[in-house]
Amino acid sequence: MRLRTALERSALCAAVGFVLAAGAPAWGEGLERDLSGSFRLESRWFPESAAHSGQRTLASGFVAEPTVFLEDEEGRSFTLTPFLRYDSADSRRTHADLHEAYLLLFGDLGEGEWEARLGFDRVFWGVTELNHLVDIVNQTDLVEHPNEEAKLGQLMAHLTWFGDWGAAELFALPGHRERTFAGRHGRLRSGLVVDDDLVGYESGAEERHLDVAARYSHSFGPLDLGVSVFDGTSREPSLRPASFRPVLDANGNQVLDNEGAPILTPRSLAPWYPQIRQVGLDAQLTVESWLFKFEGIHRTGAFNAPNRRHPVGEKEDHAALAIGGEYTFYSVFESAADLGLLGEWSYDGRGRRSTDKFQDDVFLAARLALNDPESTEFVAGLVVDRDYSTRTLTVEWNRRLSDRWSVRAEAVAFLAADEADPVHVSRRDSFIALDFVYSY
Repeated sequence: MRLRTALERSALCAAVGFVLAAGAPAWGEGLERDLSGSFRLESRWFPESAAHSGQRTLASGFVAEPTVFLEDEEGRSFTLTPFLRYDSADSRRTHADLHEAYLLLFGDLGEGEWEARLGFDRVFWGVTELNHLVDIVNQTDLVEHPNEEAKLGQLMAHLTWFGDWGAAELFALPGHRERTFAGRHGRLRSGLVVDDDLVGYESGAEERHLDVAARYSHSFGPLDLGVSVFDGTSREPSLRPASFRPVLDANGNQVLDNEGAPILTPRSLAPWYPQIRQVGLDAQLTVESWLFKFEGIHRTGAFNAPNRRHPVGEKEDHAALAIGGEYTFYSVFESAADLGLLGEWSYDGRGRRSTDKFQDDVFLAARLALNDPESTEFVAGLVVDRDYSTRTLTVEWNRRLSDRWSVRAEAVAFLAADEADPVHVSRRDSFIALDFVYSY
């Protein structure tokens, strides 16, 4: 029987992880242990009225993310990082996951070294700030934040061989993770609720399909270069109309078509995961105070956005890129503060057929680090869609209050949302967030 909910899967994963941790002393004598992590109290306020009934203007909750680290005398280690979130407004946002639960082994191989990470882990690929095109190993935890940067843990065998010539990585990825989506009462959701019980797969093996990936990376002086490939189940589902209901007129009667059959409209969306292949390239060039960044992909097998002629979209091979630069002014106005200015452009060759919300977007941002004892930092960014008249502003402030406590404030404002833009459904979901973090 397939475990359908993320909570069921995470509970099973956590149980496996704790069993492995309990057995870790068998590795050798002199086992060292370390406990660290964080606990966050969070709140979000949505100033505008909700677009859908049942949605709240205030949400609060907490996040617990402890890490247990075990290491024997030979340097072999086991890392366990469970994740738990509670949210007062959206039951789907209340969830658990296993971010890390892996055994780390290593040794010599020829003139280089090898390393193996076996278990659950999170891997990040890429160099750009706004749109991480090449980052495909882990599934997006979309209920965490609309910026799509939070990831779920992935079961993997991650093998790395590295030396003076660079690093070669191989991944075996059994067990596909479904993307998380907001529930009916959650904000920042699509017009129709995504029904996790209706998930489908192109592969006959469904979520048990074995995905594979590989990456080669190396530094050529000031240039850091990475080439990657992924073959398997897409992390991005095609969202298809599902669970239909009849359309009613003003008197409550069913509306019929020309042949006398009732006209139906979908109640929800069903996620469907195709099989894809992606080849990626990421590069970063450092020239004094400048950073020049590039990410590009070519993907086959993915679906484009639905339209009137094709309500579930069509398969379309495509290329996409993100390119930009960042310049840092050090010790501005003869102070300890550093100011970074950056700009990026993301482009998807499918244009308005793209399922990427950054299909033709310009990102401008500034980052001010005061470099004071409290590690105060301000970040402001503006995303301008060149294809639609959509503009989004984000402002973030971070500051340490003590050795253990820190505070983070964030505002996300949808300044304009084109009716033709898929993100138009979030036009009323601008929010202000305030988090207090305890680290140990």
